[in-house]
Amino acid sequence: MATYVWDFTQGDKDRKDLLGGKGANLAEMTRLGLPVPPGFTITTEACRYFMRSGTVPPGLGVEVTTALRRVEDILGRRFGDTTDPLLVSVRSGAKFSMPGMMETVLDVGLNDETVHGLAAFSGDERFAWDSYRRLVQMFGRTVLDIDGDRFSDALDAAKSARGVASDVDLDAADLRALVGTYKEIVRDAVGRDFPQDPREQLDLAIVAVLRSWNTERARLYRRKERIPDDLGTAVNVVPMVFGNLGPTSGTGVAFTRDPLTGQPGDYGDYLANAQGEDVVAGIRNTSSLADLGRTDPAAYADLRRAMRQLETHYRDLCDIEFTIERGRLWMLQTRVGKRTAAAAFRIATQLVDEHLITLDEALARVSGEQLTQLLFPQFDATAERTLLARGMAASPGAAVGVAVFDSRTAQEWAAAGKDVVLVRRETNPDDLGGMIAAVAVLTARGGKTSHAAVVARGMGRTCVVGAEALDIDVVTRSFGVDGHVVHEGDTVAVDGSTGEVFLGDVAVAPSPVSRYLDEGLDAALAAAPDDDTRDLVKAVDRLLRHADATRRLHVHANADTADDAARARRLGAQGVGLCRTEHMFLGERRVLVERVVLAEDADERQRALDALLPLQREDFVGLLTAMDGLPTTIRLLDPPLHEFLPDLTELSVRVALAEARGEPSPQDERLLAAVRRMHEANPMLGLRGVRLGLVVPGLFALQIRAVCEAVARRLADGGDPRAEIMVPLVGSVQELRLVRDEAVAIMAEVGAAEGVRLDLPVGVMIELPRAALTAGRIAEHAAFFSFGTNDLTQTTWGFSRDDVEGAFFAQYTDNGVLVVSPFETIDEHGVGRLVRIAVEEGRATRPDLTIGVCGEHGGDPESIRFFHGVGVDYVSCSPFRVPVARLEAGRAAVAEAGVETR
Repeated sequence: MATYVWDFTQGDKDRKDLLGGKGANLAEMTRLGLPVPPGFTITTEACRYFMRSGTVPPGLGVEVTTALRRVEDILGRRFGDTTDPLLVSVRSGAKFSMPGMMETVLDVGLNDETVHGLAAFSGDERFAWDSYRRLVQMFGRTVLDIDGDRFSDALDAAKSARGVASDVDLDAADLRALVGTYKEIVRDAVGRDFPQDPREQLDLAIVAVLRSWNTERARLYRRKERIPDDLGTAVNVVPMVFGNLGPTSGTGVAFTRDPLTGQPGDYGDYLANAQGEDVVAGIRNTSSLADLGRTDPAAYADLRRAMRQLETHYRDLCDIEFTIERGRLWMLQTRVGKRTAAAAFRIATQLVDEHLITLDEALARVSGEQLTQLLFPQFDATAERTLLARGMAASPGAAVGVAVFDSRTAQEWAAAGKDVVLVRRETNPDDLGGMIAAVAVLTARGGKTSHAAVVARGMGRTCVVGAEALDIDVVTRSFGVDGHVVHEGDTVAVDGSTGEVFLGDVAVAPSPVSRYLDEGLDAALAAAPDDDTRDLVKAVDRLLRHADATRRLHVHANADTADDAARARRLGAQGVGLCRTEHMFLGERRVLVERVVLAEDADERQRALDALLPLQREDFVGLLTAMDGLPTTIRLLDPPLHEFLPDLTELSVRVALAEARGEPSPQDERLLAAVRRMHEANPMLGLRGVRLGLVVPGLFALQIRAVCEAVARRLADGGDPRAEIMVPLVGSVQELRLVRDEAVAIMAEVGAAEGVRLDLPVGVMIELPRAALTAGRIAEHAAFFSFGTNDLTQTTWGFSRDDVEGAFFAQYTDNGVLVVSPFETIDEHGVGRLVRIAVEEGRATRPDLTIGVCGEHGGDPESIRFFHGVGVDYVSCSPFRVPVARLEAGRAAVAEAGVETR
């Protein structure tokens, strides 16, 4: 029989699957001897049981009673006692951090009788009634599903009646009256009185936390962070320790290093005479830990010792929640802290230099997604701007958008294509949809550990919090500051690195990391404005160089021009994995392609081919010059035929109008007849790729000859061209044989004419399921494989990649059919299995077969780890994604060696 309740003394940090992150870390801190209140965790297995059946597991109540009595015996207090009551908090805690997404209920156990016992125990009647009103408010909102605004409005009304600005200015009588008002709200909303039985409160709170795993905001957050829906949350029951027992009490959140910059030191927020929810809710602006050091040096010293111990133990930045109860420190939570991308790179290299982690571990602690964030542009320091306000820099980036004042509007306007900045007094978990939709978040209240700051940092969203000068009016949907009024729809610019907010648009400039990747380390260091920036550039360079030294996967680029190839090479590409030659046939050359395809006789077609040959040859000369000495894979023409023909509808209208005017055009009429003859209902599965090359005489021969002549030219000029020819959309080995035989003949002919030996590799693009399933036969005639995962995904799923993402992917994601678009991250179970089969069967036929990936998945971090695992030789991606792919290929190698990646 399963055990659903674990005491804090039984677990450790490695049991997150069972105890959730919060429970596992509370157990770990208990093992370390830190001051953790004695408590227990209801496991994630109980949540999974609840999700399956809709009820808690049988016997859970008995286990909770046994664990609760152990806590009572340790503390010498009783749950529900009217003279010295034990109160508990009931908190969620999933394996992966989901800040603010699930429920918490504090002060469970208070009722009309125990509130007097709490007042007597504490010697503070105001404190007791403040705790009671908090319980009714949280319980009503989270357990009974009452609109939280009803409680907030009642609190605002109480403050207004007394003429005070803060809840801390309400006295015991005010709070006693407010409890009565709250209880009336409960009775009116749910038709029953607020439950007075402490055990009923506890049982209902436990169910509410279990239920909160599947709230809309929790599901939305998991989709955004790609957290599986079947993990469930643990429930932590912890005795209450009180930060609202007067000026010698308080609560806070601390970081062992700055989560914004990564700089060492003590960072965090502290609120005297408050409970923890006051800090993360952002409704009161906080003090710094340095202020705590001045007001309570002994508790501050205890906190600093605990912070150092935890950072040493976890060997990473730690995020810590703590409460001080009348001078005594209590540790309520720790976890490896979320951080900005810049902080992640700085901290990783700092910990190496401090000999706490290895370089492999440092590489495992940064990600391609974080590197991508560092490539975002920043506001140009020389641009003209109008400063509106300054707040706290909570999550970096330079974002410009129109101001909106609620989450729903943010989502609607973003869906319509607008960049929006979500402006709120403070955010709460219900704002998650708007935060995802917005390019930036701006709040008037809160600190660096408020809900807005923590969630924005986790998502990589630009954020400024605590901009106190903003006078936000949610009724008129505007804010005023220093004589300016910004209405909804007006443009603002938010700098998440400095905390500045500007009126109107502000020009942006390349980021220092982007400059480093494009111009080199020395140039980036010389242009860096300060030591922090130089440290960041050095950290990125150091970890990228280690990734290059560690990775097995090579990284190539998808490049269609010499300029693209040269840029990719500067960014670290080791070759071109895909040159899409169709891009060379657009523009002014399109008419020549039309003549090739629609030619009525061989002579007309040959004249068009002869006109194209020198143009195509010069394209390849430039490309091979830029990639001299590196493999350059040139794909023969791949797109559907219709992309090179006039649009059927437009041409039909043109012909009809000409006839109506009495000015018929025999040329257009002939062209229309040909276009109608070749029109396809489903062109992506029609005459394209190798099929087009076999059906239209001379088309592939033109391209192969242009490649061969370009190679010969480069050889004559002393170059080292390494061209490879790739045949697209092969489904049958016979298709490949026909093209390969033609290519071999052309190589021999051009080689003889130019006096050089040409033996260019001819490979195949695996982008059809049949090609993957017959890879063993195809490998007999292919020098290399390259997976075109875009089309392979399209043909495996039966999805039209041009249509489905906008048509129904959003609903599929909401329904759990898809966690992420298969065009974004490789579908390992379906498309990935075809890749695995093709790799294994291709190498069984030809052990030295070179295998690459040239679809969009070649630049996706999760997909790169998969490709590393199945044994491909290289991934190819857009030039801008090359640094990301280099980093992720290194991370894949260290993960395979057993280093835990984060």
